[in-house]
Amino acid sequence: MRRTERTRNQAQEEPRPYRVRLPGFLIDEETGLGDAIKRVTYAMGIKPCGGCEKRAAALNRWMRFTG
Repeated sequence: MRRTERTRNQAQEEPRPYRVRLPGFLIDEETGLGDAIKRVTYAMGIKPCGGCEKRAAALNRWMRFTG
């Protein structure tokens, strides 16, 4: 495979999210960073908007917490 073909294929693939392992007693299922921030801000009384949803989706693609 040529170098240009390889870089073109890598650019088309979506990067895999970083995975952070947490102890099992803290988390039972996989949760994204955006979802975690959304829960905290909602608990503080901040209502989510359209921009918040986009931010949460982007952060979920970037980092995931696993148990």
